Order: sequence, then structure tokens, then C-alpha cells
Amino acid sequence: MNKDKRRQILERLRAENPHPTTELNYSSPFELLIAVILSAQATDVGVNKATDRLYPVANTPEAILALGVDGLKHYIKTIGLFNAKAENVIKTCAILLERHQGQVPENREALEALPGVGRKTANVVLNTAFGWPTIAVDTHIFRVANRTRFAPGKNVDEVERQLLKWVPAEFKQDVHHWFILHGRYTCVARKPRCGSCVIEDLCEFKDKVYPND
Repeated sequence: MNKDKRRQILERLRAENPHPTTELNYSSPFELLIAVILSAQATDVGVNKATDRLYPVANTPEAILALGVDGLKHYIKTIGLFNAKAENVIKTCAILLERHQGQVPENREALEALPGVGRKTANVVLNTAFGWPTIAVDTHIFRVANRTRFAPGKNVDEVERQLLKWVPAEFKQDVHHWFILHGRYTCVARKPRCGSCVIEDLCEFKDKVYPND
């Protein structure tokens, strides 16, 4: 895919959604961090249902730590892998209080040192909470980047490197949201909705799917 085509794709996605953001519910960097930790191998809808119950009761490191692992599990038991996630969240809250005065650090190394936080989660927090031009590659972004041939790669790290290389600076803040939403609602895994896609004519996917197919 050439540079001009990539730019057209980004311009169309921006025109369709000028101010994209995460679909996770949050009102502070800490709430976002916990929501993203909980979202691993879970849907945003499922995480929101859990945090909508949890956050009115406990939405600070101190309050969640006071719940304890078993108390936290009560609120997140509808989410996949909730046992391991509860352990990680409690450990993360303890570290935030011990090392960061209860604040979410605006620092990649410090974020990735938290239990349950890898590169993708750190990228989401840095981008969405702090405005960094990071690109978190999840399954949706990986699929869209490869299927369209915008930034093909064999693994998420390779796709991230390609996106950072090919996405101009003016789009870097928002591109991860555009690609996630595009993959979630249009360029879906099993049967992409090519007939209603705003970048269908620019996409280099060879096996496009249309309503009458």
C-alpha cells in the first residue's frame, strides 16, 4: 500500500469520527488503568458492566485495596479470568500507593512494572489518559492492519512498528481508536461488512464480502 492511499484511509476515518475515544467507561487515569487490565480477553461491554458496579463503591487504589481480593472478585466475577485479574489489580493498587503516591505514572517503564500491565495496556493508558501518540495493537487493530494491507505484520509488535512508521504525526493520537472501532463494527473477523465500509475502495483485501455474497 502506498503513502497516498494510507493517508486517504486515515482522512476518511477521521472525517467519519473526528474525536474517537475508548468505549471503556472511566473518569480518571486510575479507573482507565483498572478497566484496561480487566479488559484482557473480555469485551468492553462486559468490563463496563462490572466497573459500573465497582467504581461507585471503590475507584481509588486505597478503596480497591481495602476490598481485598475476595471483595474485588464479587464485583468482577462476570469477567473472564477474574481470579487472576483480581490478584493483579490488588497488587497494582498496592504498588501505586507504595511507589507512586496513589497516582498512575505517566511513564511506560513504571506502567509495565505493574502486575497485569503489558505493552498494549501501557500504550492505551499513555494514549487515552495522557495524550501520548502511542498505538496499542489488539486483535481488532492487528486484523485491520493486515487485512487492509495498511501495516501488515506477523505479530502485534511488528504491526505496531509498521503503524508507527507509516502513520503521519497528525493521526497518531487517534489511529488506534479508529482501527479498533473499524475492526469491532465494520471489518469484523468472520464476515467483514465491506458493503458499508468507508475505505472499501482503498482497502487491498482480496476477498471482500458484500451483502448479496
